[in-house]
Amino acid sequence: MRRIALLSCLLLLVVMMGSFSLSMLQSSNVAFGVRAVEWLRENGAAWLVSDIESIYYSLNAPSKGGPRLKRLPKVGGAAAGKVSRDAPAPVPPVITPALTGEGQWRSTGPVVRGASPVLVTTFRPDPSYPQLVAGVAWIDSTRSSIALYPGRYEPPNAANPTGEVPPSLRSSMLATFNSGFRLQDAAGSGYVADGHVYAPLKDGKATLIAYRNGTVDVRAWSGGPDQGPEVVFARQNLPLILEGGRLNPSLSNDSLWGATLGNAIRVWRSAVGVDAHGNLMYAAANDQNADSLARILQHAGAVRAMELDINYEWVTFNFYGTFGAGQPTKLLPGMDRPPIRYLTPDDRDFFAVFAR
Repeated sequence: MRRIALLSCLLLLVVMMGSFSLSMLQSSNVAFGVRAVEWLRENGAAWLVSDIESIYYSLNAPSKGGPRLKRLPKVGGAAAGKVSRDAPAPVPPVITPALTGEGQWRSTGPVVRGASPVLVTTFRPDPSYPQLVAGVAWIDSTRSSIALYPGRYEPPNAANPTGEVPPSLRSSMLATFNSGFRLQDAAGSGYVADGHVYAPLKDGKATLIAYRNGTVDVRAWSGGPDQGPEVVFARQNLPLILEGGRLNPSLSNDSLWGATLGNAIRVWRSAVGVDAHGNLMYAAANDQNADSLARILQHAGAVRAMELDINYEWVTFNFYGTFGAGQPTKLLPGMDRPPIRYLTPDDRDFFAVFAR
């Protein structure tokens, strides 16, 4: 019996090491340590990873108070000159006096029909944490279109897993940004793109939708598992964090906002929403929970919003100073990935914004 038990343990160890080695040898643009953690999650140790992450982030949680910032990171290109008449009003300061340029929308380079379709700004969103900075991007729906691209490994069995924006389409590209949680981590969320159903859509889930008439929306899905002929893509992720301009009353329910870190832990988080005119708004910041993230987009003018991916290695928004993906720039300097992410093969799915 001891020999049988020993051989069984050895066989299990060999299988596990083989699985781990094959996973680590796959082509990837993710650091070894992060991939090792993802492998543990997928192979029965999600509870261990969750406990370790919770302890780590709790020990490294930001402290309230402290000195205020003296300046904001520089974002965008020219000051708000070539902007659409539909551009949002400056974001009102949360902390006064406002810093130079705080909440002021700035263009990002390419001009379409006389105005920049992508505007960006930064502001300090929380008086209790005066050194935190949020980055927000506004995307003009009348001058742009959005596409959803599969990554090499997410969603699984992608029909076209190039993991990057095709070079032939970069001549009109304006920006790229991260998608939502992996499907296995997104509590039954659906995923439909270009007629391919990676996971059936679920009613009630927050959904970023692109329609064939060129419009986009973020709303709670109510159409059943069939996306219908008018939908180009529909990417779901958790419930809405903002609806009708109001915060989701369940934002304090940790179990709704991530299988591992929930809402209580402050980490890098990202979200996407729409304003009252149907324009997209993206927001990201470090040391946020789901509630504070929702407040950032609410304060910036979004009426509906959903959380996207979280943690420093996944949150990305890049814009380009010229057509052809020239002068790639991060929305916030503290974002971990390089500004050329999505111009080379990437493991996860993402969104790209194009001029139209």
